[in-house]
Amino acid sequence: MKHTGSKPADREPDTTARPPFVRELLLVAGLFVIYKLGRQAANGHVDEAFHNAGRVWDLERAARLPGEGAVQGLLLHDETLIRLANTYYATVHFPATLLFLGWLYWRRPRHYVWSRRILAVLTGAALALHLVFPLAPPRLLAATGLVDTGQVYGPTVYGATPATDSMANQFAAMPSLHFGWAVMVGVGLVVATRSRWRWLWLLHPAVTLLVIVGTANHYWLDSIVVTALLSVAFAALRLPRAEPVRPPLPWPSVVAQREPAGPYAGLEARR
Repeated sequence: MKHTGSKPADREPDTTARPPFVRELLLVAGLFVIYKLGRQAANGHVDEAFHNAGRVWDLERAARLPGEGAVQGLLLHDETLIRLANTYYATVHFPATLLFLGWLYWRRPRHYVWSRRILAVLTGAALALHLVFPLAPPRLLAATGLVDTGQVYGPTVYGATPATDSMANQFAAMPSLHFGWAVMVGVGLVVATRSRWRWLWLLHPAVTLLVIVGTANHYWLDSIVVTALLSVAFAALRLPRAEPVRPPLPWPSVVAQREPAGPYAGLEARR
């Protein structure tokens, strides 16, 4: 008789696929440090960042992409709503990704290794693009007419003077790792689970997209570029196949007990 919870993803985790905890902790911490240092290294290109921002804005209008102001206008109808959007932007990004990796590590080790590799490749590619293409976000570009909702309504994770902000690089808008990591969390949980409600995990990247655009922290193109990078990573790094579960072989003594014994064993065999 089969039980409803006997699907592959609902079984106990394969501990042989789980990497050593201390090594993974150091690795993830190291990747976080590299991420922060990389963003700092890309800081300071103010004139180039604003020049690129004007080019991106013009390109979006030429491509007839929907204006970011339409999304921001919806959020600005209610001050509570815009504060919630700012809070989501400021507080969900890192904790959601760390919780995602932690849960996969304990419950889905094979999916954890795959997801960690995808995130590492995506983040490395994004940092390289931040270095070669500094970009001011739409909230800083006067031509957009958008409001810097973090500074006006709060909370914000950025300093009031972007050029001298020592805590974060405000000119690393493209690609949006906020959106890229959120997509990885949503897709990773859909792949790793079997619940009929698992598709609801995709609400996280959907809400993140509305938040990063509505708060004027990112252009639509920032999310399009990171989606393209993520697609390449998915194609290059496939989820490893699970090892087939083989039934244990019986002990020799068990086999011997099953064979006929006694003086008539040979006679039974000849019949």
